[in-house]
Amino acid sequence: QVQLVESGGGSVQAGGSLRLSCAASGRTFSRYAMGWFRQAPGKEREFVAGSSWSDGSTYYADSVKGRFTISRDNAWNTVYLQMNSLKPEDTAAYYCAAKLGRVGVDPRDFASWGQGTQVTVSS
Repeated sequence: QVQLVESGGGSVQAGGSLRLSCAASGRTFSRYAMGWFRQAPGKEREFVAGSSWSDGSTYYADSVKGRFTISRDNAWNTVYLQMNSLKPEDTAAYYCAAKLGRVGVDPRDFASWGQGTQVTVSS
């Protein structure tokens, strides 16, 4: 497994931008599919974006498509989530996660999780 540490959360006004980072430890980071999830109070954890290790494919939830971009730097063992045009409904704790194999949208399939970073968007 890899260990994951997120950073970059904060408070912004609607329409603003934030970039989240997730630093991973481990020599085989490049072989992991990476995902970003979020969880708002009283709601289930939901898939936001994913990055395949094999071909660089990316995947997004419909709610963030066109506004968020996931990217990864295998040389630095880091995955990013660039969030633009933020909306109040994007307010949540954001988590990065890692799994071997293909990217998935079910959080139960991810074995490694970061501690989370809070994103708050005010109207």
